[in-house]
Amino acid sequence: MSHLEGDYGGALLAAIVEYSNDAIISTTLEGAITSWNRAAEKLFGYSAAEAIGQHITLIIPSERHAEEDGILARLRRGEKIDNFETVRQAKDGRKLEISLTVSPIKDAQGQTVGASKMVRDVTERKLAYEDRERLAAIIDSSDDAIISKTLEGIITSWNRGAEKLFGYGAAEAIGQHITLIIPSERHAEEEGILARLRRGEKIDHFETVRQAKDGRTLHISLTVSPIRDAQGQTVGASKVARDITEQKRMEEQRARVAGIERAALRTAQEASQLKDDFLATVSHELRNPLNSIVGWAGLLRSGKLDEKTTARAIESIFRASQAQDRIIGDLLDISRVVSGRMRLDVRPLQLIKVLEEAVDTIRPAADAKQIRLHCLLDPAASPMAGDPDRLRQVFWNLLSNAVKFTPKGGRVQILSQRINSHVEITVSDTGAGIDPELLPKVFERFRQGETGTNRQSSGLGLGLAIVRSLVELHGGTVQAESKGNGQGASFIVRLPTLIALSPIDEEGRTHPVLDEALRVQKVPSLSNLRVLIVDDEVGARELVSTILVQAQAEVRAAGSASEALKVLDEWQPDVLVADIGMPEVDGYEFIRKVRLRGAQSGGAVPAAALTAYARTQDRLRVLSEGYQMHIPKPIQPAELVTVVASLAKRLT
Repeated sequence: MSHLEGDYGGALLAAIVEYSNDAIISTTLEGAITSWNRAAEKLFGYSAAEAIGQHITLIIPSERHAEEDGILARLRRGEKIDNFETVRQAKDGRKLEISLTVSPIKDAQGQTVGASKMVRDVTERKLAYEDRERLAAIIDSSDDAIISKTLEGIITSWNRGAEKLFGYGAAEAIGQHITLIIPSERHAEEEGILARLRRGEKIDHFETVRQAKDGRTLHISLTVSPIRDAQGQTVGASKVARDITEQKRMEEQRARVAGIERAALRTAQEASQLKDDFLATVSHELRNPLNSIVGWAGLLRSGKLDEKTTARAIESIFRASQAQDRIIGDLLDISRVVSGRMRLDVRPLQLIKVLEEAVDTIRPAADAKQIRLHCLLDPAASPMAGDPDRLRQVFWNLLSNAVKFTPKGGRVQILSQRINSHVEITVSDTGAGIDPELLPKVFERFRQGETGTNRQSSGLGLGLAIVRSLVELHGGTVQAESKGNGQGASFIVRLPTLIALSPIDEEGRTHPVLDEALRVQKVPSLSNLRVLIVDDEVGARELVSTILVQAQAEVRAAGSASEALKVLDEWQPDVLVADIGMPEVDGYEFIRKVRLRGAQSGGAVPAAALTAYARTQDRLRVLSEGYQMHIPKPIQPAELVTVVASLAKRLT
């Protein structure tokens, strides 16, 4: 190479160094600066004149001087140092993050005589990296679920908040479609969100529902922002989901409480209005007959009435006083009900007789309106215990209402029938019917379908409330049915029948059959005989147990089939008496389970079915299922004792 070429090559190399974007500095092995390009001037703030000849520690923070000694030592060994990231200091005191590459400078003999340092400022990159790391740490430690996804809905990031909220780990979620956490019925909602994102829209505080890994439904508030590339194109979405399940629950609870308070206020206002209407009605109903009494009494007192008018006056006063007596009686009855002082004179009775007397009482009123009165009364549904006067009041009230609200030429029917261990009495009519809104409230006190001065019917609105109270005091229920206005109404009363006939009949006489049996000692003794009673009704168990104990039997009682089977595990009865109509496991299934047991476990014990199911097919089924005797309710005590003795082979 010629001298000219050498000079040109050296000049070119010097120009490249001088105008490089990176700071290029050379030093001796002792650290003295020997060259300093323009980029070094720009980066560190020292001019070449200020830097050349100075020790390289000019730009090294004092706490890193030892670091330079290590670099020089490596250079003396001829090593090169690549991309060593460290810190240097500018003239104005700023600390600079740099990437340093150090190469040895060798002489013609190959000896290392100095060092060439290329310095690149990475402060901005470091700051950007730290910002990203800080942002990543913030995202990862956030209590909110922060998720990113593509515009196709594929999950690309999943922070710890998302793991905690939805139960999926990042490894389980990333790469899955976002519908992983969206209930199936809300998939269309996600399509709408993605469409808005493609348009570059942001979605703020969108309340929706998502689903956790364990199936729990979560109420969340969702903010979705588009992710854009360097060209500003939307390439994905960032979602921040906050759990508002507890907040929603509190809101719903507050709404429920507010609803309850509003309902209570409406109820109180309605009750107040009902009370006001009731007081106005009482005043009206009392004053009407009083007006007739006072008016006619005044005319009688004048002595100017003829015989015919006098008789009419007396009859009017009598009717008015009866009306007042009924009103006062209803007021006293409802007062007794409210205060809990209503008492019943309970005794055995024939219900059919009570019903017939109620019908006879109301018949004249029905005849006066040309209303057909049909009676379908089942004598077999009759034996029961109750207060005949109060029951008569119940059915007179229902029949009276039926006649009152049935137009001329209509029909009223009373039907009684035995259904299992209850008797059901239905009073139905073809009258005005009951409005569907009023139907659930017809048995409430003071409740009437009409109020105000234009009422078409009289009364205080207490009759049905008294009916319900009296029926419930007898252990029964009453319900109203109607298809609506103008379509008639039915009132169904259900009363329990007697489990066994009492030795005292409703007139107080000793029952002749049982009395004679006891007197001549035809009822066998059950001494040393063990009997197991199974019945879910407490009263029935106690009554049957008492009858058998009085006959000297050893008795145990169970309230269910499962309880009875446990008794059989530890106690072997001589006779089993079981009810058929029991919940969960009835008498038929119970006896089948008993018969599957071995003889040593009670599987062969003779059994009687005590039941209100009394049809021929019921008796046949009882015997075919595994019972030896069928005893229909109600039974006489003597009959029960005799059946048990027969099963135990005590009869000769």
